[in-house]
Amino acid sequence: MTKSTEEIKNAVLKAATDGRLSCTAARKLAAELGVSPREIGLAADELKIKIFACELGCF
Repeated sequence: MTKSTEEIKNAVLKAATDGRLSCTAARKLAAELGVSPREIGLAADELKIKIFACELGCF
């Protein structure tokens, strides 16, 4: 089942700490939600959440 943008944003908000989300956590969240890392990155950008410790240049 495809996740809505709102569901993705809510999951990113829950996973973020102090306005930040690690690359590892972002990729894990993408896998759990069944969406691409790009979708997580877009949601994080909209929410002004910084992806840090990027490992693969995905974000």
